[in-house]
Amino acid sequence: MSAATNRRGFLLAGGALAATGLGTPAQAAMGPNDKFDLLVRNANVLDPSQKLSGKRDIGIRYGVIEAMESGIAPERANRVLDAAGKLVTPGLIDLHAHTYPYGSSIGIPADELVAHQCTTTVVSAGDAGANNIAAFRRFIVPGTRTRQYAFVHIAVGGLVGFPVPELFNIDYARPAMAARAVAENADLVLGVKVRMSENVIARHGIEPLKRAISACEQSGVPAKVMCHIGGVATGDLMSQILDTLRAGDILTHCFSGALNDANQGTNIVQNGKLLPAALAAKQRGVVFDIGHGGGSFDFTIAEAAIAQGCPPDTISSDIHVFSGNTPGMPYLPWVMSKFIALGFTLEQVVGMATMVPARVIGRVPKLGTLQIGAPADLSLFDVVDGPVSFVDTRNNKRDGKTYLRPAGTVMAGVAYGRPYQAPFSNR
Repeated sequence: MSAATNRRGFLLAGGALAATGLGTPAQAAMGPNDKFDLLVRNANVLDPSQKLSGKRDIGIRYGVIEAMESGIAPERANRVLDAAGKLVTPGLIDLHAHTYPYGSSIGIPADELVAHQCTTTVVSAGDAGANNIAAFRRFIVPGTRTRQYAFVHIAVGGLVGFPVPELFNIDYARPAMAARAVAENADLVLGVKVRMSENVIARHGIEPLKRAISACEQSGVPAKVMCHIGGVATGDLMSQILDTLRAGDILTHCFSGALNDANQGTNIVQNGKLLPAALAAKQRGVVFDIGHGGGSFDFTIAEAAIAQGCPPDTISSDIHVFSGNTPGMPYLPWVMSKFIALGFTLEQVVGMATMVPARVIGRVPKLGTLQIGAPADLSLFDVVDGPVSFVDTRNNKRDGKTYLRPAGTVMAGVAYGRPYQAPFSNR
């Protein structure tokens, strides 16, 4: 076996264990007098990973799900959280967020988002590049309760210069530096982010994406590209982007209606027609991610793409300090609710924010599920029935009949808010 193969296997094994906290020995079975640390009672559980729907009590011990039963006596637990009337799902995973405060010009502290999003895992989508990923790792991730992963930006400084475009000067895109950052942080970093809209890369064509793919390949570990679109320079370039993406790479803002600098619609739906290259990419295994944001989701594009055979794979927010103040309100449960209005079932939208992103980031079977032994990450919602109006990022409106309202979050067995754990610990 070659040294490179050995290194790749070591990084993969170590990264998977460290990032998910699964490297500890198996815990001892509960004795008859042992108590759960937390009992979530009367939960209306919906877990697409297990095709599970129904009323359950969830017993949590040592940060993992210990039991799920039709009834667990409250005296068997040190703390009880009554979830009567609440929808309880696996902890939401936001595949596209911006959670590098202080080191990126658009980042929000991940824990500040929990009350609005019920997210237990977030992915920082290119906030940091090779030059500042170390600060994200050292100073942001350790102090955050929310589990975090990241894509390293192909531009060495990430989004630190926003709103100044990071790739007008293509020399900022350094594949070797990005590759090293991916390899050295394989437990945390999932791959490389590149933004391909004209207002970011000017007329550099396909080159930034090629450099991002090259960085992934040079890293020596399985790494994927997250490719941002929206206002691509030409229609032909959009097809070229789609043809270049590999199976497992992520096309984020997949239903963007943003125009390019010439006010042309150049994304995956052009003149009402889904590009053949988009359907081919979908069939090849490219992941189509929403990444709603403040300017990157258009109902008319979504409706056309879905009707022509290209539904989304994952629902994400693209939440940041600017998008969070826009009328489209791209908080993850609200974005999920928009897809209920578009005809998707509750189970489908929950799956696209739990089970599927867990698979995309390579953290199955332990994340995105409520199976016994999984980290006790739970999201609680009120399912509100009644007329509701949604707006996208281009002022198109759609009416719905239900929406998800955040009602609580449990991360690694510890509730945000009451009941408090003493001594307080988060993982």
